[in-house]
Amino acid sequence: MSIIGIDHVQLAMPEGQEEQARRFYRDVLGVPERRKPADMAKRGGCWFENDLVKIHLGVEKDFRAAT
Repeated sequence: MSIIGIDHVQLAMPEGQEEQARRFYRDVLGVPERRKPADMAKRGGCWFENDLVKIHLGVEKDFRAAT
C-alpha cells in the first residue's frame, strides 16, 4: 500500500506558536501556508496546504502535548 495524499488533518497547537509552526510545516516540510478565512483567523492557528495534503493547526488554550 502506498499513501498518495492526506485529505485533511486538524491538529491542536499552543497559543502564540504560529511562527514555530510556519518554520516547520512551511520551511522544513515545504507545505505552503494558506490564508484562513477571516472569521476563523481571529482564533489563531494556521493552515498549510498543497495538492497532496491539508494540515490545519488550531489553537487550543489548554494545550497539552501527547505523550
